[in-house]
Amino acid sequence: MFPVTRMRRLRMKEPIRRMVEETKLAAADFIYPMFVVFGADKKEEIPAMPGIFRLSTDHLVREAERVRRLGIKAVILFGIPEIKDEMGSSGYDDDGVVQRAVRALKEHIPDLVVITDVCLCEYTNHGHCGIVADGTIVNDPTVELLTRMALTHVRAGADMVAPSDMMDGRVGSIRRALDEEGFVDIPIMSYTAKYASGFYGPFREAAGSVPAFGDRRSHQMDPPNVREALRQAAADVEEGADIIMVKPALAYLDVISLVRDRFDLPIAAYSVSGEYSMVKAAAKNGWIDGERVMMEILLAIKRSGADLIISYFAPEAAEILARQTS
Repeated sequence: MFPVTRMRRLRMKEPIRRMVEETKLAAADFIYPMFVVFGADKKEEIPAMPGIFRLSTDHLVREAERVRRLGIKAVILFGIPEIKDEMGSSGYDDDGVVQRAVRALKEHIPDLVVITDVCLCEYTNHGHCGIVADGTIVNDPTVELLTRMALTHVRAGADMVAPSDMMDGRVGSIRRALDEEGFVDIPIMSYTAKYASGFYGPFREAAGSVPAFGDRRSHQMDPPNVREALRQAAADVEEGADIIMVKPALAYLDVISLVRDRFDLPIAAYSVSGEYSMVKAAAKNGWIDGERVMMEILLAIKRSGADLIISYFAPEAAEILARQTS
């Protein structure tokens, strides 16, 4: 007890604080989300996400090369197709926008881990995550198309697939299809506890995936529920998920922590577009120290139990971490 014990002793000097810090961030913790479009020499900034761009494959490769030099080992791809239809058919086209991007990235940066988002919302003309019948998103026919999409991504060279649709049974269906085609070593990172959140607005602008009607509450998780997230995680693990994810991150740190305590698989957390945009907007207005708040948020996500953090902040954060260790 005080005065024998003085907690401030280990806080007084910066080197000592770094020696005893309990949670450490590293560039290798991050997965960088990237948006890819058809064409060449396209670099379109997303108004709601300053510093984030829709990139044609040539620019995508250059940006991925920069990111890899910063020590970030993985990216996750989201495609914006030229044509959208009711079935999201461009999403499972072998020559689709993501499939082309995967081939280019693996050709130019073979040691980069290329992860693909598996969902129909970016490819349907109604903006929903699955096939719509009589105003309802139908589960099983959607799973069939998601499985086809995942296979085209892996055939193109993807190192990992990440189903984000929240349809029941899609992890098991994708696992069986991959195994049957000989892709037994391809991991699945499942968006396990993906909540029906208000934090997704900037992403939906970026991907052109705002629902034309209704919302996604029939399949994404209800924000009040935690025990349901544990049941969902148990189901995904049983079906063959290799990594399980909580999305969003900042408002669901308790869920990340509970999932971490219950399961011994790697845990990913998605620091989503709304989290990014809020920090950028507040920093632009001088209301917060943007860099400091960014790093504090990322540290909190790691501290809560996430092994991997999907974040639009990834390159900025990696640069800061490099300066701190130089």
